[in-house]
Amino acid sequence: MSTSHEPALLGIYLNDHLAGSVVGSNLARRLAASEQSSAAADQLQRLAADVEEDREALVDIMKALDVPLRHYKTWGAWVAERAGRLKLNGRLLTRSPLSRVVELEAMRLGVEGKAAGWRTLRSLAETDDRLDPGRLDELDARARKQVDLLEELRVRAAAEVFGGRPVPADDTES
Repeated sequence: MSTSHEPALLGIYLNDHLAGSVVGSNLARRLAASEQSSAAADQLQRLAADVEEDREALVDIMKALDVPLRHYKTWGAWVAERAGRLKLNGRLLTRSPLSRVVELEAMRLGVEGKAAGWRTLRSLAETDDRLDPGRLDELDARARKQVDLLEELRVRAAAEVFGGRPVPADDTES
């Protein structure tokens, strides 16, 4: 196993994250729009704006690293996200409450991946002065806050749809 890195692999990795950010950005906007009358409307609007800012930050980082943007990946992700909207959710013409639960889960998974990406880049920043370690720390901290918010909203939504009381993931009470 080689200890040297391959710049092409970083390009593939970052373009995959960019494709994921397109999906996440679209999903965050859709969630915010569909929940305008909910108690979480303001939080979801801010989340959607933050996710878009994170996508723009990734593009800036890719430019700083001279990583070409592979638009076919972002277009493919856009198409896949649109196709994912066709899932059966128990309702034909109206939005199902289940959609909110599934979308919040998908957003949380995506943000977890985004945070991992920021941490990977933070590690690279130790040896690559084109990267700003402080900015990457800020992006990672914001992603962690996004995960916490999404988990709180997901738990609440699941309790509303399936019954029971919302129990946070870190609640050890039985």
